[in-house]
Amino acid sequence: MYGKGGKKNMSVQITPENLEAETNNLITVIDFWAPWCGPCKILDPILADLEKTYGDRIKFAKMNVDGHQEIAEKYHVLSVPSLVVFKNGKAAEKVTGVYPKEKLAAYFDKKIAEVQAI
Repeated sequence: MYGKGGKKNMSVQITPENLEAETNNLITVIDFWAPWCGPCKILDPILADLEKTYGDRIKFAKMNVDGHQEIAEKYHVLSVPSLVVFKNGKAAEKVTGVYPKEKLAAYFDKKIAEVQAI
């Protein structure tokens, strides 16, 4: 993943092996999704667009729940799409469902303000 400067942002694919290393940031957002999930396909371009704006302040990652149910269960992901927000490597919040870009942007702004206030 790259920040500004015209380089490509790209969500990291989360696996059991890289989960801890990839969430060791001020803020990481993991998109729990599945290939058969219609709402996930709606959320994907919204998150890709938001990553262009927030990629220098929030690490974006994705996890396909198919084959990784134990990790989804660990973070209480009962339906997809779900976004799990990690702060300093610890799961802090979960948002389930599809939201408009503007609503998610406001939510991300709030999360950034929270970690900057610490």
